[in-house]
Amino acid sequence: MASQEPSVHIGNASHATFAIGSHAHAESHHHGAPAERDAAAEELLNAVRELRADLTRVRESEQTARLEAALAETEEEIARTGTAGEGRLQRLRELLDDAQAVLALFASAGTVAGLLGM
Repeated sequence: MASQEPSVHIGNASHATFAIGSHAHAESHHHGAPAERDAAAEELLNAVRELRADLTRVRESEQTARLEAALAETEEEIARTGTAGEGRLQRLRELLDDAQAVLALFASAGTVAGLLGM
């Protein structure tokens, strides 16, 4: 004997909240959209991404590894909050200054340094 139960089809359920059944309970914990970035933050984010890409072209050293980590953190913070805090920017300035010999090869380093007021 075939069941007469209705069939259920769920398509794309991203950002959706639903519950099925008589005692089902659904909770939604959606996070808001990333913060809006102003033009300066957008420009810095693009420059940081370009410098990170350029860093993959050099042999890794302790200096470049620290710089890469700081750039990744800066990129994440700008993407998440729409800006980078002054403490993070100061740390990035220091790391750029420390790695000047390696970074002199890349125009992207000059762009980031210029956007940081160096």
